[in-house]
Amino acid sequence: MEETNELFLEALKASLENRMADWQKELSAQEIVSLFRTADVHHILPMIYEAVYSLPAVGQLGPQILIPFKSSVIQLVAMQAMKTAEFCQLYDYLRKGGITPCVVKGLVCRNLYPDPDARMSGDEDVLIPENQFAQAHQLLLDYGMTVTNPKEDIQEAYEVSYGRAGSPIYLELHKTLFAAGSEAYGDLNRYFEGVHDRLVEEEIDGMVFLTMAPTDHLFYLICHSFKHFLHSGFGIRQVCDIILYANRYGSAIDWQYVLDCCREIRADLFAASMFRIGEKYLVFDREKACYPKAWQEIEVDETDMLNDLLASGVYGQADMSRKHSSNITLNAVIADKRGRKVKGGVLSSIFLPLKSMEGRFPWLKKYPFLLPAAWVQRILIYRKETAAAGAGNNAAESIRIGNQRVELMRKYGIIK
Repeated sequence: MEETNELFLEALKASLENRMADWQKELSAQEIVSLFRTADVHHILPMIYEAVYSLPAVGQLGPQILIPFKSSVIQLVAMQAMKTAEFCQLYDYLRKGGITPCVVKGLVCRNLYPDPDARMSGDEDVLIPENQFAQAHQLLLDYGMTVTNPKEDIQEAYEVSYGRAGSPIYLELHKTLFAAGSEAYGDLNRYFEGVHDRLVEEEIDGMVFLTMAPTDHLFYLICHSFKHFLHSGFGIRQVCDIILYANRYGSAIDWQYVLDCCREIRADLFAASMFRIGEKYLVFDREKACYPKAWQEIEVDETDMLNDLLASGVYGQADMSRKHSSNITLNAVIADKRGRKVKGGVLSSIFLPLKSMEGRFPWLKKYPFLLPAAWVQRILIYRKETAAAGAGNNAAESIRIGNQRVELMRKYGIIK
């Protein structure tokens, strides 16, 4: 492992333990800057900054280097506090309006951290019964929220995003947890049937929220990471969410059920590697989590998974080359599910089957015969993004990353 990544993981562990990083060696200005940049890519800059700001190497950075990072941290933490306060008001409004909104990830996960506002969230995810969508949508409009994608068919979409002018809040209202039309992972929804009948109440800062029961929530956090892994990666923050959740709610989790479900979707080695990473480098505690023998006995080498998630950045968005590599990995998963030979390369990543294209081009559901036109549009979009991203986007690099990650999926038993 690169030394920068080792320092990054040590600083992250210190943050999770609510202490300062304690390094015997003196760090150079270049190492500190590299550390901050890695943290920024993973959207945990405030957490890392809090763990290292008092180190001599940080104090020796010139103002022109340190001030931008410090200002960014202050702004990000303040913005998160504003988002949380706004979300609490909106949540209370929905509850009083007769909606049963289930908080997924977001606020529940942030509450697991020593400093919740330092654990940033880009949006708030709320799951509602599908038959409440029309009512919830109208309540949100009355509240001043607007749909962020006006062209979207909100009746067909499995999730609808909302924002509010003059406010940092960004809400994703889910009818289901995963896109049912996705051949790669749409079938994950079956594990959450009846989830609204199993909701529990969670008190956070004196306010009561509805959320998923611990077993459901842990398995969802694993599935959510798994979904992003099938795309282009998921990043270290989601590992933190999973291990902290397990540490907090382990005694209430049906670990055997989670393991059985992970095996069914071929994510058992994937999940076990995250717990191995959490134990080896972060703060996963087997005793606190009540981590059973069946999980402990899973033999898995976490090294390649760790290297991939560190390179991916948050949700695999480190750069456009990696993001576009998801065309290859998703196509590989779909081919495997269909019992076909998995192929890599640019052609298989562009000329995807109809069902896989419907997610980006919803009009194909009504006009499936226009699939060739969607392929052409896909190529044009790719070329436009390539030109815009410049050095951060390279077709050959996308193929290299995609093929490498297909082999990674084979190693962890996700595809054959």
